[in-house]
Amino acid sequence: MATTDDGARTTFLREVKSAVTPHASLLVLGVLGLMIAFITSYTGAFHHPKPADVPFGVVAPARVSGQLVDKLDRLPGSPLDPRAVPSERAARQQLADRTIDGALIVGPRGRPDRLLVAGGGGASLAQAVELVVRAAEKAEHRTVRTVDMTPAAPGDSRSLSSFYLVVGWCVGGYLCAAILAISAGARPSNGHRAVIRLAALALYAIVAGLAGAIIVGPVLGALPGTFFGLWGLGALTVFAVGATTLACQALLGIIGIGLAILLIVILGNPSAGGAYPYPLLPPFWRAIGPALPPGAGTWAARSLAYFHGRAVTGPLLVLSAWAVGGTLITLALSIFRKKGDTPS
Repeated sequence: MATTDDGARTTFLREVKSAVTPHASLLVLGVLGLMIAFITSYTGAFHHPKPADVPFGVVAPARVSGQLVDKLDRLPGSPLDPRAVPSERAARQQLADRTIDGALIVGPRGRPDRLLVAGGGGASLAQAVELVVRAAEKAEHRTVRTVDMTPAAPGDSRSLSSFYLVVGWCVGGYLCAAILAISAGARPSNGHRAVIRLAALALYAIVAGLAGAIIVGPVLGALPGTFFGLWGLGALTVFAVGATTLACQALLGIIGIGLAILLIVILGNPSAGGAYPYPLLPPFWRAIGPALPPGAGTWAARSLAYFHGRAVTGPLLVLSAWAVGGTLITLALSIFRKKGDTPS
């Protein structure tokens, strides 16, 4: 039995209630839920990567093309989604446009076939496609030679630098937004303060995008491609994530930070196609990845680095939607908040 400062006696249970408030208990339970979700999401996405319906081109003489496509389509587990391509030139173009992830070029009689892949789009995917095709070719008593049309840069081990770059931008975005909001209260007090915070976030995003592009480019030589393109992508990614975080905080207060972490870190990172590109992920993560900032950013960064900026329109629209949506929600909730809210 303990005593309070005024000499009154108190029980152990009261001491516990005093040390851990109900509000703190709810937050701790929320953190526990996020931890469980983190373990479930990352383990679920990465525990058993295998190719499924990988877009795949087949260049073969007309008399055998349809039969070969059909055989590849009926492989156990459906690892490939094969389609006939009229020529090797067309296959190379589709590979460069990121509409297919590999192509089999059937050689003349007595000569080995060739497998075209793009390692810059994801080393693990290129290797998985190679394993599948080699096994299929072996079953037909044929040999195949792999040709990497877009190899990863020497400083980009397993083509993961794009993913880590985008993850860093995302972390910077939601941490900056959280600091801007929590430093003076969890909810923006009015429209003017929300505008100022969004403006500060935009300035931070420009600097963060520049810093990331400098590090992976001139400093480390990890990524080739356009410096200014990566800078612009970084600024958009940071602002999109930060604006989304501000919107979550305007909607739910401090709990909104947890929602932002759920969207960006717990769901977004494992589904981003970084360590394992989309065709290697389970259906749920493959479906949500392109719609979340980490996935859109990673795809766009790889396209800028290795594919001359092709196939970036969709990801840039996704990032823009998060940026605009987060901005509008933040402003709307700040301006039209309930009169009972206490100014911060």
